[in-house]
Amino acid sequence: MNTPPATSSPLYRSPDIFASFPELLAAESTRHGGVSPAPFASLNLGLSTADIPENVAENRSRFWRALGVNPHQVATSHQVHGSEILTVTQPGHYSGYDSLITRHKGILLAVTVADCTPVLIFDLRHEAVAAIHAGWRGTVQGIVTKTLEKMQLEFGTDPADCYAYVGTCIDECSFEVGLEVAEQFSDVHQRFDPATGKHLVDLKIANRDQLLGVGVRKDHIQISAYSTVLHNHTYFSYRHEKGQTGRMLVCIGIV
Repeated sequence: MNTPPATSSPLYRSPDIFASFPELLAAESTRHGGVSPAPFASLNLGLSTADIPENVAENRSRFWRALGVNPHQVATSHQVHGSEILTVTQPGHYSGYDSLITRHKGILLAVTVADCTPVLIFDLRHEAVAAIHAGWRGTVQGIVTKTLEKMQLEFGTDPADCYAYVGTCIDECSFEVGLEVAEQFSDVHQRFDPATGKHLVDLKIANRDQLLGVGVRKDHIQISAYSTVLHNHTYFSYRHEKGQTGRMLVCIGIV
């Protein structure tokens, strides 16, 4: 990887929580700056959509180029909405994992999202990173907690040394679920809306609380101010766009 640009571009935003670490590259893509037509307009980075593959390839090329990244240094996985964690030692595309961790410099970990919660973690002391795709199922299964426990085991990570970003996802006021889903969350993370007869789940706070629960300091956590639904002009939302939409990539790595 080359040294990334210092500021964000229309293609991505960089979390402020990591701004003090020049060795770290972290970014969350937007839907702007690509070549895909509607309904994937425009920077669709998802390999498993109905978009034309050549468009996705060009979009990915633009995204990595904007970040100063060689795409051959990226590690991704086909995600299954679970809580399996892969310790990455080589870049490439894997399958069956919703969380990736590494201490290897020059490898960029990336997860795909379009409503689910991305969580990025940086262990400052050990220079280790994690990229997590926390869908509601993964959140219920404690994927963030499990990831930090895995980092403790693999790298000696102390959560107090970590900085974390809970990224852009579906917001609480938009994430309507049935009782069968809501009852899997604590009362702190879900509420009943009598006007709609639906329960609402707050994935951002649920994942933030997993970070806090294992010892990440509150002032070391940033929660995205954006929503895939309320800010759908900038981000893809699978639910809001009824499945016909693109995907974002959220990535982190030691340069």
